[in-house]
Amino acid sequence: MHIPDGILDPKVWVSSAAVSALVLAKSVRYSKSKLEYRAVPVMGVMSAFIFASQMINFPILGAATSGHLIGGALSALLFGFWPATLIMTTVVSIQALVFQDGGITALGANILNMAILAPGIAALAYRLLRMIPGLPRQVNVFLTSWLSVTIVSFFGAAELALSGVVPFGAAVKALLFWHAFIGIGEGLITAVVLPFAQRSSFQLHNKETMTHE
Repeated sequence: MHIPDGILDPKVWVSSAAVSALVLAKSVRYSKSKLEYRAVPVMGVMSAFIFASQMINFPILGAATSGHLIGGALSALLFGFWPATLIMTTVVSIQALVFQDGGITALGANILNMAILAPGIAALAYRLLRMIPGLPRQVNVFLTSWLSVTIVSFFGAAELALSGVVPFGAAVKALLFWHAFIGIGEGLITAVVLPFAQRSSFQLHNKETMTHE
């Protein structure tokens, strides 16, 4: 869901950047005090995996944005919300600065969407779905990932509409249509990768890991 340069209205990308900066400042403080150093290597591996997954994308609404796997749910379920924002910010920033995938001026908005809202929605959805009696854990993971991708598309549509790029209705229709399908793929990948990552030799010891039982 990368938004390129020259698309967003200055009011939108400036406000998005401000919100992103505030959240990331909190994420850095949290990770320094709560996340054990042994989690850092697997966070790096997860960043590389998500980075590679996001590189496969296609344009939506002309060149206004793109469709691809996000990875916010996987990182949030594995590490918790605050560390997940740092993982996703690293991925989104490298793509923008090195590969020109997503604009520099739109970096704050792209971070807000993919590095903050996506894992945030996933963290909330997972906890709410756990309240459903008898819901299998893997089904919860799948639905969490799907919701993370599809709900974020509404925010992307709102940013484009507020910038006068396309009417909100048309933006939602296009983004939601494609991301509903992308969410299925993301849900399946997350459901498969998450147990494997949790069985790895790395001991995360993060109390806010979403899937900690």
